Amino acid sequence: MSSGLAIAILLIYFAVLVFISIRTSKGADTNAFFTANKSVPWYLVAFGMIGTSLSGVTFISVPGAVLNNSFSYFQMVLGFTLGYLFIATVLMPLYYKMNLISIYGYFEERFGWWSYKTASAFFLLSRTLGSAVRLYVAAQVLQIAIYDPLGVPFWLSVLITIGLIYIYTFKGGIKTIVITDTLQTTFLVSAVVLTIMLITKEMGLGLGEMVQTISESKYSETFFFSGGWGDAKNFFKLFFSGAFIAIVMTGMDQDLMQKNLTCKNIGEAQKNMLWFTVVLVFVNILFLGLGALMYIYADQIGFALPEKTDDFYPLMALKHFGSFELGTGGVIVAVTFLIGITAATYASSDSALTALTTAFCVDFLNIEKKEEKERMKLKNRTHLAFAFVFFLTILVFNAVNSSDLITAIYKIASYTYGPLLGLFVFGIYTKRKVMDKYVPFVCLAAPILTYFLVFVIENYGGYKFGFENLVLNGLLTILGLFLIKDAKVSKPA
Repeated sequence: MSSGLAIAILLIYFAVLVFISIRTSKGADTNAFFTANKSVPWYLVAFGMIGTSLSGVTFISVPGAVLNNSFSYFQMVLGFTLGYLFIATVLMPLYYKMNLISIYGYFEERFGWWSYKTASAFFLLSRTLGSAVRLYVAAQVLQIAIYDPLGVPFWLSVLITIGLIYIYTFKGGIKTIVITDTLQTTFLVSAVVLTIMLITKEMGLGLGEMVQTISESKYSETFFFSGGWGDAKNFFKLFFSGAFIAIVMTGMDQDLMQKNLTCKNIGEAQKNMLWFTVVLVFVNILFLGLGALMYIYADQIGFALPEKTDDFYPLMALKHFGSFELGTGGVIVAVTFLIGITAATYASSDSALTALTTAFCVDFLNIEKKEEKERMKLKNRTHLAFAFVFFLTILVFNAVNSSDLITAIYKIASYTYGPLLGLFVFGIYTKRKVMDKYVPFVCLAAPILTYFLVFVIENYGGYKFGFENLVLNGLLTILGLFLIKDAKVSKPA
């Protein structure tokens, strides 16, 4: 694909996003930025959340990882469904009952000021790192498709990418993002479906033959029981890790919960979560099927596999399909891939930028107690500051990253979301108060101790951790909270 065509696609795409932003942000105040005045239909939230949850990391890494991991990732997807059920029945009713803007406000009433600030700070760290990884994916693809042929350095292309996000989010906030995420999810799913259709056509397969070809291939193995807990692909390890990851990265994450809190009542929010779960499972099956189909097709045509599996889908889409050798269909797939990867990653990154702005303004700047003029000024400055933090974090990650990105995201989550998991579980399922001023020390000690224990066990005990160190991290946080518990018993908030 020529860089000129890629630039034209990108400009048209962002023109549409800016147009939506202008329309949705008309007359918007800070309440619209943070909560969309609780007026968004549940079905828009449910569909838009697909793009936010998957992001460019799933778009790139899940199909690529099929080479080494077959369909084992689907075991984690099944675990997600258990986690989403917990979110819909336990966490969301709590958030709506307390009428929260920032979900971490729960901890101020339950434990105290220090617990509240600590939880929000861990979210800010977690989401900044996680979103930087996600945005890094899109930046790499855009670098290959557009900026490398023009001689534009990576740092400048990242600055342009983040600048475009800032332009269409700084005014409308979550009110704009719910609409743009719906559009972006449509592009994401369309890219996968069109790629599958083209490969199927090139291989001369019908729908039933395609399914049979995938199911009979070496890539289709899904469930792994025989290796025991030491196996990184073990069903129980991935299933329960998936459940806890869904709970912390969705239910205890201001970003995705902020979208749920735009629904007008708890009933609609729970309906949104139910349908979101169903669609998410189906979309992940599409991603895995695409990965298997691409590798089968690559073997058939002698396509040279890249060293990194994360590069496979971009190279296949942009270099092979986009070379005009496959005619109009190939170009359409290349174009939709470029829009899809951009949409997938921006759907995650734009809402993350808004969520970070919301959490910092509400939790640390007490913006609710300010006059509207001052609130708008603080919100705009914070939004710009986090955009700059994204920029710096991506450059650092680009310099040090050495693992596939989906693994990197979950590794980050297992250490930074663990204290949030422990705090929520202790707060919901016990009635004990804690000595609030010591909570930050517990939440800092738990990840450090988790890292040390994982290192010792893996190097001297022979056991290999997957993502279950998230659970270990949460348990250590809970143990620490019991050690600093107050003699008084409190009513649950």
